[in-house]
Amino acid sequence: MNHITDKILLLAIRLQVCLIGMVILASCNSSSGDVKPEKQVIEEPPAVEVISVQKGKLSSSLQVPGELVAYQQVDLYAKENSFVKKLYVDVGSDVRRGQLLASLEAPELNSKLAEAQSQLRSREAIYQASRASYDRLYETSKTPGTISPNDLEQAAAIKNSQLAQLQAARFVYNQVAETRNYLEIRAPFDGIITSRNIDPGAYVGPSGKGSDTPLFVLQQQKRLRLVVSVPESYAGLVRKQDEVSFTVKSLPHQQFKAKINRLGGSLDNRLRSEHVEMDVVNNDKRLMPGMYAEVNLPLPARDSTFVVPKSAVVTSTEKVFVVKLDQQKAVWVEVEIGREAEGKMEIYGDLNPGDHLIKVATDEIRNGSTIKKQKLVE
Repeated sequence: MNHITDKILLLAIRLQVCLIGMVILASCNSSSGDVKPEKQVIEEPPAVEVISVQKGKLSSSLQVPGELVAYQQVDLYAKENSFVKKLYVDVGSDVRRGQLLASLEAPELNSKLAEAQSQLRSREAIYQASRASYDRLYETSKTPGTISPNDLEQAAAIKNSQLAQLQAARFVYNQVAETRNYLEIRAPFDGIITSRNIDPGAYVGPSGKGSDTPLFVLQQQKRLRLVVSVPESYAGLVRKQDEVSFTVKSLPHQQFKAKINRLGGSLDNRLRSEHVEMDVVNNDKRLMPGMYAEVNLPLPARDSTFVVPKSAVVTSTEKVFVVKLDQQKAVWVEVEIGREAEGKMEIYGDLNPGDHLIKVATDEIRNGSTIKKQKLVE
């Protein structure tokens, strides 16, 4: 038992000695001289990437809203106050040019025509009598001394007067007859009746008098107009015969093609945009007037200009500029920007082909500062 107790005491003494040694070692380390700091390695800034500016052509496209309208559209009114006698078409009817759409009747117009016809016949009879009298006098006057020149001149004057009155009567008759033809409403071109606002027996007349609404609305739909407004900044890039593509909401997965046919040639005072029209063939009538379209308008490059990465252009509150390197000196060059596409941009300024520009420019690169290390990249 005493032997075991001695071992435990011996073990405890050894542990105390180890602890005292560790404390002494720690105090020695803390009291030793200061540790010299490691030398800091100063890394040099990386070389600034520069590009060689060259001329090129930048083609892009413009997404603009458009509207499909009928190639031709007309509101048909009655020219004379009348009543609808018979209708020959309805909404949705496909009609041909000159086809009879409706017939009207106006009893007072028939009376005017009969009166004009009676006046015409009366004037014809009077003229024929005066002409026959003149002809007899003229033949008799060929025998010297039978008819005085004064009587012959009076007969000629009467004949000419009756001829003038006959022509006036014929003009009145033709005018009334022509007006009567207006009682037949005919289609001025091939198209579809999209609206009908009358029924048999209805009283109709000219716009603002007998009718507030047209008798029919006729549209040409086998050929449509796609109308867009091109902003001023892009108007100079649009040309006739350029092909565009467009989609409509009712057929979102189908793309349609058209060519630019007409340019307005001036800017709208309110929107500052140019009116542009394209003809769209619509024989299957899938497209309808009034539809809105999303138009992809190509803007191909016409002239070469400087094309640089968009990151090389700095836009500040005062100006737009690029940073050119001239013998390791940064020089701010003020530029104007054009189109941009696919991360590139057109610029116009005091630059020459081969000039070196900083690829990623900022206004922190001060004008006149020194750029020692440079790296030319494509």
